[in-house]
Amino acid sequence: MAEVFMKGIAERRNGIQYFDVAQGYAHIELGKCILEYLQDVEIEQYTPIILCIGTDRATGDCLGPLVGEQLLNYSETFHVMGCLSAPVHALNIHDALHDIRNNYENPFVIAVDASLGSSSHVGLVTINDGPILPGKGVKKKLPAIGDLSITGIVNVSGGHPGLLQSTRLYTVMQLADCIANALKYSIRYLDAF
Repeated sequence: MAEVFMKGIAERRNGIQYFDVAQGYAHIELGKCILEYLQDVEIEQYTPIILCIGTDRATGDCLGPLVGEQLLNYSETFHVMGCLSAPVHALNIHDALHDIRNNYENPFVIAVDASLGSSSHVGLVTINDGPILPGKGVKKKLPAIGDLSITGIVNVSGGHPGLLQSTRLYTVMQLADCIANALKYSIRYLDAF
């Protein structure tokens, strides 16, 4: 069903769906996709947590905290972890996971993070029914996180250590706005019922 309403804006590969933020209505289509995932798992049986991963110390890695900042206090039902003032990153991600396990009953984690990809994928948002491996693009070994994962492809992948620092803020902001607005779309719908 997801493929029907996303025709022309999303592409599905190996279970991952891609959304082009250059399309003015990408946030609505992504929001519909998120909503479909959450309805399929019957999200009302869980404690939904949006875990926004990244740091504001590198332009390319601030996607998660920017999304978290836009979602803080947006919903009483969806809990947000990771924002500009309290980011969740490689140094404290284990603490965040410990906090989720110990303080939330039956958590359902929506992981949001920046990612690297091919040059043709920069500026695309992905959604996948399953976890992400944060830090993979910069060769960090961190645990797989999320029941549902959303990434914004901020720059090209490669071995250059300065990729995240040389990422355009404009690209990151477009991706963050799309993801945050898509999550707001689905939360607004779910909170209404």
